[in-house]
Amino acid sequence: MSNHQGKFKKTISLLDLTLIGLGAIFGSAWLFAVSNVASQAGPAGSLSWIIGGVIILLVGLVYAELGAALPRTGGIIRYPVYSHGPLVGYLISFITIVAYTSLISIEVTAVRQYVAFWLPGLTQKGSESPTIAGWLVQFAMLVLFFLLNYWSVKTFAKSNIIISIFKYVVPVTVIVVLAFHFQPSNITAAGFAPGGFNGIQAAISTGGVMFAYLGLHPIVSVASEVKNPQRNIPIALILCIVLSALIYTALQVLFIGAIPADMLSGGWEGIQDKFPLPFKDIAVLLGLGWLAQFVVFDAIVSPGGNGNIFMNTTARLVYAWSRNGTLFKTFSKVDKNTGIPRSSLWLSFGLSVFWTLPFPSWNALVQVCSVALILSYAIAPISSAAFRVNAKDLERPFKLRGMSIIAPLSFIFASYIVYWSGWKTISWLLGSQIVMFLVYFAFTKFVPKHEVSMAQQLKSAWWLVGYYVIMLVISYLGSFGGGLKVLSSPVDLIVIAIASLAVFYWAKYTGLPKAIIDDDESDAHEEASAGTEKENAKMT
Repeated sequence: MSNHQGKFKKTISLLDLTLIGLGAIFGSAWLFAVSNVASQAGPAGSLSWIIGGVIILLVGLVYAELGAALPRTGGIIRYPVYSHGPLVGYLISFITIVAYTSLISIEVTAVRQYVAFWLPGLTQKGSESPTIAGWLVQFAMLVLFFLLNYWSVKTFAKSNIIISIFKYVVPVTVIVVLAFHFQPSNITAAGFAPGGFNGIQAAISTGGVMFAYLGLHPIVSVASEVKNPQRNIPIALILCIVLSALIYTALQVLFIGAIPADMLSGGWEGIQDKFPLPFKDIAVLLGLGWLAQFVVFDAIVSPGGNGNIFMNTTARLVYAWSRNGTLFKTFSKVDKNTGIPRSSLWLSFGLSVFWTLPFPSWNALVQVCSVALILSYAIAPISSAAFRVNAKDLERPFKLRGMSIIAPLSFIFASYIVYWSGWKTISWLLGSQIVMFLVYFAFTKFVPKHEVSMAQQLKSAWWLVGYYVIMLVISYLGSFGGGLKVLSSPVDLIVIAIASLAVFYWAKYTGLPKAIIDDDESDAHEEASAGTEKENAKMT
């Protein structure tokens, strides 16, 4: 190993880690989602936030056990390799990296759109696409995020604390102010659940609820840089989920209660059009100009903070993918002086710049990214269950009680979220995963086979391909987003639950015969450095 190869430095405290998680959760979504949810589900949309919070909590508990037992940088895409081999890890790595690099660009685009309120020349007239000046603003933000993460881990963590504190002050301020304008009659004025249970389901997947909750990955991705990870990772995960669920539900309820009664005469369906920027718009209607300005300023800071977090997280995920052996080795290098995987950071920066190009299906891309991350979340319960078969001696400092129930239940709920995204999204996303599987199979000559034979990799991966095919078929026959509606509710949900349980146990018992868990990279790097020093001593 080169002398320039370093190790990750354990500099992130529990406070840093909690703020990283909450900072990732409170980005652009809270500024947009409440009006989308209200349009789809009415006041019952508050239930969407609660249901979404419960689902993420279940998955988060699984991650808490995995993160404490295996504190690995980019662990979310390394756990599948440990439990099911390189092929499954490759598929999950690809989908996760695409999602995260595009999420960085989504956040900087949100910032640019809000800045356009003060500088209209940044956005093309009649379009959400940037002008040349607007694109340069986005590029400058990406460069800033790159530099903040390039210097040191501590620079990233401290800059995130400064941004995060402001990000939390604004939604709490909105909650306090709108509580004084709450009208209980709004809850039933135009119907509590005009869209029925279908509306509640749709709001979870396509209304922005799950997109808002997607902040768990950064906590697990920096595991090797966390002080006392066995204690701090579970605490940070649970704190982030519970606090965010409380805040989001309160924001939804208070937004609904603060809408002027006369604006509900046409029902809930048009609320999104009336409040495209919900909290800023309602503040103006209530004559609270200062609050409107406060929200607009936060609408620039919050997505910007998220872009910084996602740049950090993506570099760790690229590093992890390289460590898995299905990406070029250069991306697994860590700078000796700073503890930063700089090659991975460069690739993350390049891909995030690529996604800022004005593709026509930008809104669809946001939805696809959300579902892609949910799919990567869904692998955690699978890996955790498989470890109980092929890694029985794995030390678990935080052992989750009821895992035999929580793991399959969280996998079923993850399948529901994928299904609720609709046929158009699922066909594109899962179809691309099947294509990537065929690409891997076509290049078997170059894939890692020294620890796991190709035959075993396929045996341990067929469940994932089967799952993709099953979800494609159910979605095509289902009642969401362009399906044929052959399967109506609740028949479709029952079918998904049964199919997901079957896939879960298929995956649990077809993992590797013995998990291939490597040493903590910090230890490995220390040993390598020690070996290098001995070699140098011999030469002198």
